[in-house]
Amino acid sequence: MAALYGDWEAVIGLEVHAQLLTRTKLFCACEPRFGDPPNTHTCPVCLGLPGALPVLNDGAVRLAVRAALALGCTIQPRSVFARKNYFYPDLPKGYQISQYELPFALAGELAIEVDGERQRPRILRIHMEEDAGKNVHHASYSVVDLNRAGTPLIEIVGEPDLRSGAQAAEYLRRLREVLMAVGVNDGNLEQGSFRCDANVSVRKPGGPLGVRAELKNINSFRFVEEAIDVEAKRQIALYESGGHMVQQTRGYNSEKKETYLLREKEGDTGYRYFPDPDLPALHLSAELVQEIARSLPELPDARRARYVSELGLTPYAAGVLTGHPKISELFERTLEIVGRAPEAQRVEVVKIANFIQAEVLAGVRTDGLEATLPIGPQQLAELLELVRAGTISGKQAKEVFAKTAGTDRSPKEVVGSEGLAVMSDPGELERLAKELVASSPKQATQYRAGKTNLLGFFVGQIMKATKGSADPALVNDVLKRVLAEGG
Repeated sequence: MAALYGDWEAVIGLEVHAQLLTRTKLFCACEPRFGDPPNTHTCPVCLGLPGALPVLNDGAVRLAVRAALALGCTIQPRSVFARKNYFYPDLPKGYQISQYELPFALAGELAIEVDGERQRPRILRIHMEEDAGKNVHHASYSVVDLNRAGTPLIEIVGEPDLRSGAQAAEYLRRLREVLMAVGVNDGNLEQGSFRCDANVSVRKPGGPLGVRAELKNINSFRFVEEAIDVEAKRQIALYESGGHMVQQTRGYNSEKKETYLLREKEGDTGYRYFPDPDLPALHLSAELVQEIARSLPELPDARRARYVSELGLTPYAAGVLTGHPKISELFERTLEIVGRAPEAQRVEVVKIANFIQAEVLAGVRTDGLEATLPIGPQQLAELLELVRAGTISGKQAKEVFAKTAGTDRSPKEVVGSEGLAVMSDPGELERLAKELVASSPKQATQYRAGKTNLLGFFVGQIMKATKGSADPALVNDVLKRVLAEGG
C-alpha cells in the first residue's frame, strides 16, 4: 500500500446491503418486485399507516441465517428489532425497522486474495432490516416510489480490515459470489439489490483510527475501488495541508474522479434507536440453525480449491467456472454424465473446462441467479465425446456447437445431417498429400534437407483443403510418409 498512499494507510470498512430473495416483504404480504409501475406493491404496513402492524417473514429469517452461516458467523439465539428514527421522503413511517444492539449474527469472515496475498477480513455483524423506498429525481421535481419499501435486507457490517480500493472491490466480488451461491441474493448491482457503503479513513501506519467519511450510492466494483482510492488521497491531502476531517457522507463522481459532500454524518445516537414495541424478540433455536447449516451447498472458495486439487484445473479456470451458480452447475452436471462412461472412454475434465471457457461462456446471458445457457450438459458431454472418439475434430466441434447452440438438437444428429465427420480415409489423404507435395517442390526439398518445421505448412494446407475435417494425427503420419518416399 505504500506506493498507493505514500506514508499513509487507508482504513476501510464496508457495510453491504443485500436484498433477500423472498416472495413477500419483510413485514407484510406485498411482493418486492423490481420494475413494476410505481407504488403498485404497497399496503398499510409498508406505507406506515396508523394502526398497521408488522408480521415477521419466516422465509426472510431463514435466508438471513443461511447467509450468515455461509459467512462463518455465530447465530445469536435471541435478537431484537429496533426502530431507527430519521426523516426521509422514501421512509413513510419516519423510522426504519432494523436491528441494533442485539443483531442475529456476529463474528464472521471472508477469504479474499489480491496481488497474490490471501487475507480473511472479518465481519463484525449481520442484521436484518427493511429497505426504504426510492426517490426518483427529475429536473425540477422529485417523486417517491414505495414499491421497494419493506423489502427484506441483510446488512453485512465489515470490520475495518481492508487497506485499499482493490481489496474492497475483491471483498465485494467474493461476498456477492457467496450470497448468490447459497441462493439468498441475486447480486444485481444495477437494480440495487446488492449495494454497499464504504467507510474510509486514513492514518499513519500503527496510529489511531482517523475520522471517517462514508461513501454512498456507488453501483459497480470498479467505481467502489476508484472512489475509495480517490477519497483516501483527498483525506491525506487535507491532513497534509493542515486541515482536519469532519465525519460526513459523500458521493462519487466517476467522470470527474472526485468525491463530493452529501451531508454531515450523524452518529448512532442521532437515530434514537429503541426496541420496536410491535415486534417480539426473535428466538432462533439450535435445531433450526443446524437444519439450515445442513442445507448449505459447497461454497465457491471450497469448490475452487477442489477443482484445483482434485480435478487438476488451473486457479484461473476454477475461478471462471465458479463465477456464477449456473456455470458451476453446467460443469458439474457434464462431469456427472461423462463419469458414467467406462474410464477409458471418458472425456478429460480439463477439456470440458476449456471448452466451457473458450466457447460456451461467450453465449451465456445472466440475469441475477438465472442464466440462459447456449448448450445443456447432455449436449456438451455428447459433443466432447465425438471429439474424443475422433468422429469430429476440435475445429469441427466449434461448428457443431454453433449449430447446436440454443436448440435441443443432438450433436450426433448435427454431425450426421451436416456431413461434418472427420475425414479418416488414408487413401484419400494420401492422394491429397501427393498432390500437395508435387505442387510445392521448394518446400518439399527444404523439408527433406532438414527443415522439418515445414511439416506444419503441409499440414495446414491439407486441413485447409479438407475444411478442417481431416484427422490431424493421420494427416501428420501420411505427410511424413509421402515426403520421405519422395526423398
